[in-house]
Amino acid sequence: MPRSEMKVALVRHTLNPEELVALGARLCYSKARVDDLLERVSAKDQTDFVHKIMGMGHDSVLEHASFTFGIEGVSRTLLAQITRHRLASFSVQSQRYVSYEKGFGYIVPPKIEALGEEAVREFELQMDTLHQWYTEWQRKLGTGEGGNEDARFVLPGACETRMMVTMNVRELRHFFSLRMCSRAQWEIRALATEMHRLCMEVAPALFENAGPGCLRGACPEEEKTCGKMQQIRQERKAWLETLANNND
Repeated sequence: MPRSEMKVALVRHTLNPEELVALGARLCYSKARVDDLLERVSAKDQTDFVHKIMGMGHDSVLEHASFTFGIEGVSRTLLAQITRHRLASFSVQSQRYVSYEKGFGYIVPPKIEALGEEAVREFELQMDTLHQWYTEWQRKLGTGEGGNEDARFVLPGACETRMMVTMNVRELRHFFSLRMCSRAQWEIRALATEMHRLCMEVAPALFENAGPGCLRGACPEEEKTCGKMQQIRQERKAWLETLANNND
């Protein structure tokens, strides 16, 4: 059975999200008509204004812009974590309608890989055993969704899944604050980091300070802090400088 690698694609996003956020904010404070405001925000870069309203905590206007991601090569363990973010929309490959009779992809945790080839092989053999159990239950329960829905109970958390996820900017920033933290589980941290990178390509003004809470203030983990706040801030600063240099 194949080992799976994470793949993340930004498949759709709101057109000109920074302008849309600026439009929503300006409408709140202006007597002008929507058409006039739209012309104003389209005629001038809105980066400074977006920074200003976000600094004021005017976060409701961030909900007008959304981003949709296609995600593959992640585990059902990750699925259990990401669906806790309720202000999001999910479409997930069904283990009821999709049969794994011919095998399933799976994710190998880095700590198991770090133990060496023998440990990885042991893990792979365990995946093979679980697949055998799965197909045995399929034979006993029957083919199709009726058999799959109960045979899947022996599938592991490592089993690969695919999904489409849509979040608005406000929820994305909340997601990044929790899941890009160094204390987050390694897989969802890697996913959040890649999603953030893709968002930055489209709307840097909305996401350049997004990420773990220690980028913007004291560590929210308090006594459970990783103690790397200054390192994390320096790494973000260096990354932003690299992006700026690449865009020059």
